Amino acid sequence: MRPFVSVVIPTYNRPYPLAELLESLSRQTYRPSEVMVVNDGGVPVDDVVALYRELDIRVIDRRNEGQVAARNAGVQAARGDVIMLCDDDDLLLPDHLERMMAALEHADFIYADAEIVQYRVDNDQRVPTARFLFAYEYDLEAMRTFSTYVPSGSVYRKSLHDEIGCFDPSVHHYWDWDFFLRAASVCRVTRVAAATVLYAFSPDGDNVSRQVGDRRRHYLRRLCEKHGLGDLPVKNFWLLLDEPEVARRRAESEVIWDGKPIVSRFWAQKKGGNY
Repeated sequence: MRPFVSVVIPTYNRPYPLAELLESLSRQTYRPSEVMVVNDGGVPVDDVVALYRELDIRVIDRRNEGQVAARNAGVQAARGDVIMLCDDDDLLLPDHLERMMAALEHADFIYADAEIVQYRVDNDQRVPTARFLFAYEYDLEAMRTFSTYVPSGSVYRKSLHDEIGCFDPSVHHYWDWDFFLRAASVCRVTRVAAATVLYAFSPDGDNVSRQVGDRRRHYLRRLCEKHGLGDLPVKNFWLLLDEPEVARRRAESEVIWDGKPIVSRFWAQKKGGNY
């Protein structure tokens, strides 16, 4: 029997990137069963989701309580026995979910390699300007010093939450690292060596991975205490990638993306298209 796959997408004031993500989901060779869009107090998204009627999209409107709480709400409301996580500004290549579901036959928690993509915005359309392969061997012990887990596109059995609980808002920026470490302690983890996730990253600091400050140190300290990681320092993401212990984990990966932007129906309609 084909598994029921629920995609969980928290969103906040990013209708154009959200539309691109929905466009990428509509092109999947393995169609998800439902898409949970959790609008965390942002602008309405009904006119975006209305253009993708081939996807069973459910919108949950919430007060602005943060991305972690939004994800928890989406997972709790999901009807599927399999969950796929996505950030609203990331994209999935057409065969992503098909590859993930094939891997799920032999594991419980699957994640894929990614390309980190920088964009410029031209007339509300994101245009790629730079790309960088983010592919690292899975090493659980090494994951305790630097996380190479990209949550967007990761797939797992919803029953995992019965064992380890919900995403933890108390670690805030580090919710995904915390979730990975908890999951890996109880289930089989597999990395898919294909860069089927396009992970949006801004060099100007829009992405939380660029933020360095007292709050971020506070949340990292909480994560370290929770998992016994020692006293890990807050470091710049790009500098971390060049550190020897991280660089030697780099792995070969299948690069698939042709480098072209994904044009959504929402953008085409707003700019006078025929959708």
